[in-house]
Amino acid sequence: MSREETVSSGSEALILVDELDREIGTQAKSECHQGNGILHRAFSIFVFNDKDELLLQQRSGNKPLWPNYWSNTCCSHPRVGETMDIAVSRRLEQELGFQCPLEFMYKFKYQARYGAVGSEHEYCWVYFGRYTGPLNVNTSEIADWRYVSIDALEEELGESSERFTPWFKMEWVHIREHFLKRILSGA
Repeated sequence: MSREETVSSGSEALILVDELDREIGTQAKSECHQGNGILHRAFSIFVFNDKDELLLQQRSGNKPLWPNYWSNTCCSHPRVGETMDIAVSRRLEQELGFQCPLEFMYKFKYQARYGAVGSEHEYCWVYFGRYTGPLNVNTSEIADWRYVSIDALEEELGESSERFTPWFKMEWVHIREHFLKRILSGA
């Protein structure tokens, strides 16, 4: 199933943070992504099904940064005044049409430039969850989606990593080294 629904815009206020992830103000999303980017709070979600396959999404071709690149299940920004728990559940529902319990893993700061267009400069909170069921994909956010086994993902990243977003590649290395055993065992 799919639907088309606008869920964010360049004028949306993002939460600016300092080097310790403390809130220091807000600024429009479009401004936060110009030039080298302004450090702001974000999140990434990794959802696995009952076959231990990871749900990947291909970003919409309308995205200004990394359009049509493959990435993790869902990523976005919390709204001003919104807790991270509410933000991750809201966005998963908005992009993929489902909710599932999500568990915080870690957070990290990164900066990545997309040519002359702009940059991501985020303090990103990373979550995982498990879900096996129907999707209702928002085509204004997602061009395509698929489940991939861990082995197939590793092979793909080795052969054509340029097709994936930079944050996904950074997060995957950390998850694989520190969290994957726990995620797959369910412990």
